[in-house]
Amino acid sequence: MATATAAAAGGCLYSGSVRRTRSNVSMKARGQKQKVRGLGAIIRCKSSDGSERGVNIQDFIGGDLLKLDLGQWLSDVEQHKALAIYTPHEGGYEGRYATRLRYQGYYFLDISARGLGDPETTLTKVHPVCPAHLGKQPIARWYYPPEVDYRLAALPPTAKGLIVWVLEAKVLSKAELQFLALLPSLRPKVRVIAECGNWRKFMWRPLKEAAGLTDEEGA
Repeated sequence: MATATAAAAGGCLYSGSVRRTRSNVSMKARGQKQKVRGLGAIIRCKSSDGSERGVNIQDFIGGDLLKLDLGQWLSDVEQHKALAIYTPHEGGYEGRYATRLRYQGYYFLDISARGLGDPETTLTKVHPVCPAHLGKQPIARWYYPPEVDYRLAALPPTAKGLIVWVLEAKVLSKAELQFLALLPSLRPKVRVIAECGNWRKFMWRPLKEAAGLTDEEGA
């Protein structure tokens, strides 16, 4: 017999005593018995509106720790060279996949799609930047080197390549996504990862498919 303190799970508050037997663990939650069988069991409870909610063991220890698709992730990055990823709203899952690429010898260029301007000009050409003048200084224009070419020139000889990780890529147009999908063909040592939206779990697909670019158009 063990006394369990109150624990929040899926919007339900569990409290009471926990009794262990050979086949199950019974607990009382607001006068109702709940049974848990094994680590993969789901605790079910009724919310205030009468609907049932399920809480899996992954909600307590982190679903990303149970993922076994990191090998597939690495092979898809090498095969497609440009991927569109969809991450959970709470964030944090993509860090495990980025870290695995870093272990492979890749260096990262993190950019945000908001305020990026024309991706082709910013990433592969000398482009002008106008700093804010606040109405008191003359309007100036500064010229910056291509972001991708500048980073490629600064890579150490042992680097495997450059990962262009585009944050908030869902705001980009279809034409801009198509250029990002074709960027690895213009710069062979570049790989592109674009965050194109959100989903219940970490998912990815070829960026050409997300941008509506067929193999014939990309050839």
